[in-house]
Amino acid sequence: MSDSHVHSQRAPEPVGHYPHARRVGNLLFLSGIGPRERGNKQIPGVTLDAAGNIVAYDIETQCRSVFANVRAVLQDAGARWEDLVDVTVYLTNMAADFPTYNRLWAEYFAVDPPCRTTLEINCLPTPIAIELKCIAVLGDR
Repeated sequence: MSDSHVHSQRAPEPVGHYPHARRVGNLLFLSGIGPRERGNKQIPGVTLDAAGNIVAYDIETQCRSVFANVRAVLQDAGARWEDLVDVTVYLTNMAADFPTYNRLWAEYFAVDPPCRTTLEINCLPTPIAIELKCIAVLGDR
């Protein structure tokens, strides 16, 4: 069974000591991925005050950014968007953000969507409103 770590050169750097993804056999497990930009601390769609607290955010911008980051990790691991089979989504404000997120999900996964679980949590390790934890199957589905 092959086991290898994936470190994407396009996705934002992990905020801790872990790889972007880990391949075990034909399964690819992605670490939690948010909407941050690579090479800096910028978060698309987020306005912070001087203390680093969220003043305002645009969940649509964050969703599009997190989907792009997931796609980058998948591609750097030799996988495709269509290889996703299970996604756990963490939102910090389910009531306000779920309708937009759900609409974008349907746009990005118009055909053969993966399984999905969406949870509300009170915070994430950086000032983001969404994070995805994904599993993909490489090769034949």
